[in-house]
Amino acid sequence: QVVLDESGGGLVQAGGSLRVSCAASGRTYSIFTMGWFRQAPGKEREFVAGIRWSGETVYADSVKGRVTISRDNAKITVYLQMNSLKPEDTAVYYCAASKVLSVPNMPHSSSYDYWGQGTQVTVSS
Repeated sequence: QVVLDESGGGLVQAGGSLRVSCAASGRTYSIFTMGWFRQAPGKEREFVAGIRWSGETVYADSVKGRVTISRDNAKITVYLQMNSLKPEDTAVYYCAASKVLSVPNMPHSSSYDYWGQGTQVTVSS
């Protein structure tokens, strides 16, 4: 089993920056692709960014240019650096991990096997 533990959420003003982290523990040797999703109140969970073991990244159009996903394979940790935050970025951010070496469709939530509990990010206007 794999446990994903997110941290770093909080309250930030519009235009500000925030970095959330996700540390994996347990059978981490089975983790390859990792990603971030978010869910705002009353909305469906949506893809934010993903990163393969190779370092290849994919971003949602809504965050492209403002968000950077990175990973530390030695620590089995993935980061999401968010800049120029907007009130519409307010959501619970979830970390996800896949056992598949090269996930063909990173934006699909069904591509992931493990999920964290989420961390709240609130952007005030």
